[in-house]
Amino acid sequence: MAASITLTPSSSSSLLLSGPSSSSSAARRTILRLSPPSPAVRSPCVLRSSLRSDGSSFSGVRTHVTAVEQAVVEETPKVEAPVAIITGASRGIGKAVALALGKAGCKVLVNYARSSKEAEEVCQEIEKFGGQAITFGGDVSKEADVEAMIKTAVDTWGTVDILINNAGITRDTLLMRMKKSQWQEVIDLNLTGVFLCTQAAAKVMMKKKKGRIINIASVVGLVGNIGQANYSAAKAGVIGFTKTVAREYASRNINVNAIAPGFIASDMTSKLGDDLEKKILQTIPLGRYGQPEEVAGLVEFLALSAPAGYMTGQLTKELKPVGRNIFLSGWLVVNGNTTCVSEWL
Repeated sequence: MAASITLTPSSSSSLLLSGPSSSSSAARRTILRLSPPSPAVRSPCVLRSSLRSDGSSFSGVRTHVTAVEQAVVEETPKVEAPVAIITGASRGIGKAVALALGKAGCKVLVNYARSSKEAEEVCQEIEKFGGQAITFGGDVSKEADVEAMIKTAVDTWGTVDILINNAGITRDTLLMRMKKSQWQEVIDLNLTGVFLCTQAAAKVMMKKKKGRIINIASVVGLVGNIGQANYSAAKAGVIGFTKTVAREYASRNINVNAIAPGFIASDMTSKLGDDLEKKILQTIPLGRYGQPEEVAGLVEFLALSAPAGYMTGQLTKELKPVGRNIFLSGWLVVNGNTTCVSEWL
């Protein structure tokens, strides 16, 4: 009659093997000592032993113990770092997002339109803490540039996992004075650019049924703003676009969300002047501007965290001014150009 073998842990470094006795002898108990592998040895150790009782080899025990050890020491498959594309990433919110994702371990493509030096500096900063980054100069309102950008990411790293649509411009003036070119420039970059980048990146994401897209909108797209009919229309379009695309790509496990920041510290806000800034800050509960890094933290959550995997088609609104309505108006000279600055609070 074949012997039945039972494996019982007797200590952290041994296994107790026991089998039923024959009619003429007591139960036999064999202690198999397992010496843990040296910490310096990284490769799995294959147990080799020969157990004998009454002159018979327990080959079944040897096979079982070896299989158990191999299952325990089996290495976890290596997870590739996510590949992220951030448009308009040479400064402001885009730069903060690129740095945050780079520090989190993503491989980052830093897109820029004209600020090549600043984009290179962003890449260098990512590389300083061990990350990988490349720059790509291109206009996201042009289909050929967008296709080339996606191809660059795929050729370099093999895929695209995350897309942050951040690039945007303003051409502020009252509607009665707005030229068609001022309207079209903002719509082309701020809205059509989001369409082109999303469509191109989603083609890559759909193949592996995985991806996350975050669109940077604005509270202006919700409440409007005097002097920004073009910008408000574009950002409102981004919000509607986000909700629709989220429904279309949900079955492919592609999450699409949007963020609508309030007042964020930028080159523009730094030139508002003390009086105008004071009036703005009085309407903000926290009494200060938001920082690009605070927006980047929210983007990082939506792009990388597991809990955000169940969020799609959502608009996250950051702190916006509250209180009585105040119309703020003024003129600034930015990069040699006279710009109308206005805000309805």
